[in-house]
Amino acid sequence: MRTHIVSDIHGAGLALADAAEGSDVFVCLGDLILFLDYDDPERGIYADLFGADHARAYIEARTANRFDDARALSDAAWAGIGITDREQRWGILESMVRLQYEELFAAMPTPALMTYGNVDVPALWPNYVRDGHRIVDAQVVEMGDQRWGFVGGGLKSPMRTPYEIDPQEYAAKLAALGPVDVLFTHIPAKHPLLNYDVVARRFEIGSQAITEYLLEHQPRYHFFGHVHQPLAQRTRIGRTECVNVGHFHGRERPFVIDL
Repeated sequence: MRTHIVSDIHGAGLALADAAEGSDVFVCLGDLILFLDYDDPERGIYADLFGADHARAYIEARTANRFDDARALSDAAWAGIGITDREQRWGILESMVRLQYEELFAAMPTPALMTYGNVDVPALWPNYVRDGHRIVDAQVVEMGDQRWGFVGGGLKSPMRTPYEIDPQEYAAKLAALGPVDVLFTHIPAKHPLLNYDVVARRFEIGSQAITEYLLEHQPRYHFFGHVHQPLAQRTRIGRTECVNVGHFHGRERPFVIDL
């Protein structure tokens, strides 16, 4: 069963349209939206709203873990275009997110198994899914004689991205799966090799609940994304092969495996 897996699309709609070519099964692990492009600050919602110079300064602050400074920059940028009310801010952001979702869901191959990333807005997805798109979160999909489990979203973090979940809620979603043969999530397990981003030079947040789940149930594979430039693309936790499927926005090609 030739399986193509993508994660961290971040606006790469043109490449996404061809990502399922030659596959039997196509899986998307979320983060469709491009708020900030760390490689090209002239792209993304923040650059469209406030200009590339603001985006560069905002990226610099976040990369340096100066999150209070980043929020102050954001507040000043919004005030600069006359917006101080947070609900009004979200109304503007939502309209721009919707434009990206319209393009990206149109490019998303069908059929596809899909779950959410931390930069996604789950409440909007039903407006854009097409026939053949199956959204799975805290659910198991039977694939022949295999059980594939899916858990979407990220954990609470200083980044304050749209779909962040309390660790206890995330652990409950994992537990609801029961044993599976293959686990698909957006975020990795808590493990230094899988969590450290060598370009951002920081540890992204991994899930201790995933680590405990892998040790308990020992699925054959765990596939995930989230960390764009990991110290290690893959390692083992117990008997489970843990694989970061890659930053699709940067690679523009799927991870391919025969399951």
